[in-house]
Amino acid sequence: MNSEQNMEQFEKKVNIFFADKNILKQAFVHRSYLNENKDFNIGHNERLEFLGDAVLELVITDYLYRKYPEKNEGEMTSLRSALVNSNTLYVVGVDLGINDYLLLSKGEKKDTGRARQYILANTMEAIIGAIYIDQGYEKVKDFIYRHITPLVEKIISERSWIDSKSFFQERAQEIEGVTPLYKTEKETGPDHNKHFTVGVYLKEELIATGEGDSKQNGEQEAARKALEKKSW
Repeated sequence: MNSEQNMEQFEKKVNIFFADKNILKQAFVHRSYLNENKDFNIGHNERLEFLGDAVLELVITDYLYRKYPEKNEGEMTSLRSALVNSNTLYVVGVDLGINDYLLLSKGEKKDTGRARQYILANTMEAIIGAIYIDQGYEKVKDFIYRHITPLVEKIISERSWIDSKSFFQERAQEIEGVTPLYKTEKETGPDHNKHFTVGVYLKEELIATGEGDSKQNGEQEAARKALEKKSW
């Protein structure tokens, strides 16, 4: 199946039909693809990703403001972060089969780990940017409402919107009278694709470890696991 047929298949899947087919195709072009395809006449998706990130944040902010009049600014900020973060966008991207349409270098195609998850999440933002450019605000809002905002109830029920690090610190100070200490146990990967393993300690005791593509994400996962281990 050629790329034009791929794009038609995706349009049918999301029920959005683009006036400019190239803007949709560009949303799937990773920078690495251009390094191996010098004559490809469409740019990579990073500018669309930049735009889509802002559009997504606006739509989600407006949604949360209207849906949860009882929640304060801090709660809505945490919920928004949970809805727009790379993990959530990756889940939505997998559900939409984004992986089937990506244009990647041979090297990137072989990587199916965390780096690919990050690419999928960024591509979701680029798709949102492309829909906004080609179809306008109401159409992109409808896309986000169909594919992303339905996850909010699951996020609330699983309490995954809560800042685990802050909550673990509160409980540790309240119950054991100590402040958690985070240490980077391991750091791997090149500068543009680092992977961190972080441990959280109470005094000298290692409670749990977490992994992430940043120290902050590793700390959050370590805190979440520590909360589970302590049954807090």
